[in-house]
Amino acid sequence: MEPTMGPVQAAADGPYSFSSQPRSLPSRPKYREQSSAAETEKVRYGNIMIDPRVVRGNVLSARPSPPQSTEPLTLEVKRQKRAQKHTQARRLTQEQIRPGTPEPVEGRVHVHVQTELYLEEISDRIIEVDGECQTDEFLDRPPTPLFIPAKSGKDVATQIEKGELFDFDIEVKPILEVLVGKTVEQALLEVMEEEELSQLWSHQRAFAELRNAEFAELQRLEEQDRRIREEKERRRLEHLEKLRKQKETAEKIAARAFAQRYLADLIPSVFNNLHDSGFFYDPIERDIETEFLPWLMSEVEEELQKKVLGRTMLDSLIRMVVETRLDEFSRPPPAAQTKGPAEEPGATDAAPKMSGEEDAADQPAAEKEETDQPGAEEEPSDSS
Repeated sequence: MEPTMGPVQAAADGPYSFSSQPRSLPSRPKYREQSSAAETEKVRYGNIMIDPRVVRGNVLSARPSPPQSTEPLTLEVKRQKRAQKHTQARRLTQEQIRPGTPEPVEGRVHVHVQTELYLEEISDRIIEVDGECQTDEFLDRPPTPLFIPAKSGKDVATQIEKGELFDFDIEVKPILEVLVGKTVEQALLEVMEEEELSQLWSHQRAFAELRNAEFAELQRLEEQDRRIREEKERRRLEHLEKLRKQKETAEKIAARAFAQRYLADLIPSVFNNLHDSGFFYDPIERDIETEFLPWLMSEVEEELQKKVLGRTMLDSLIRMVVETRLDEFSRPPPAAQTKGPAEEPGATDAAPKMSGEEDAADQPAAEKEETDQPGAEEEPSDSS
């Protein structure tokens, strides 16, 4: 027998089964050894899956019997077990290396087939046969026969000839009278019912016509009443609107008269206040104040700043020249220039004299400018 399904496919499709390799149980004594209470407390199986006392797997298949000998394992037995483990590991490796059957195409599945010469039935289940027996059905109890009392007395018979007890013509006459009478009565009742129904229908038609006429008259009266109410409401609204407009017109007339009386003295006072506040002004004067005077002041300020800058520069130059000459005069003269002492002081005195003349020339011009614009000069000096 050769399986044609891969190990992965078989594990996925087939039912779950315990796959541990079979092994023999270790030898153990017949009776348990007496252990202390502390050791007993240590062995505590909280999960039945790890409890060795629980039997796992198929309980119907034959299980290998444990060895009966209680002798300790010898070296030869250990070697045999080790060789068995190696053999099983090699076989398991070969099975894993062996290529499996490819996956089935869509719509098909792999099945196990027998490849031996003679086929045999293989089953993991014990053959079971159902047997049954059937008892006879319960028979119904036969019915109880009728009670017939015993016959007593003598039988007497009387001979009756034809026509002695029943005459058809005589006996049928009352029956016919009853049948004919009932038929005629039923016909009369049906005719009377039809006439009554026709009268009822005529009354119903007349009543329907009268009701329709009354309903039409009622609708006409309701419509007339509705038109009268609408007209009354419209007239009332028109009157209210007229009164509102009259009141609004009277209020407008009164407000206009009040406004005219109030504004008679208000307009002159408003114009006076606006004129006092400066809203009414001369355009030429405003132009001079807003355009010309600021421009003039800015130009004067720039001119004064230029003059102040020139004076400042001139003062700095004079200060530098004075300091330079003071340094030169403070140095001792060299030995080669001891001759002619009267000539050099004359040259040196000329320069201070010239500078003094320049200061004297500039001072009257400055004083003249200050007298011309005393107010304009004060502002740049303050700003500088």
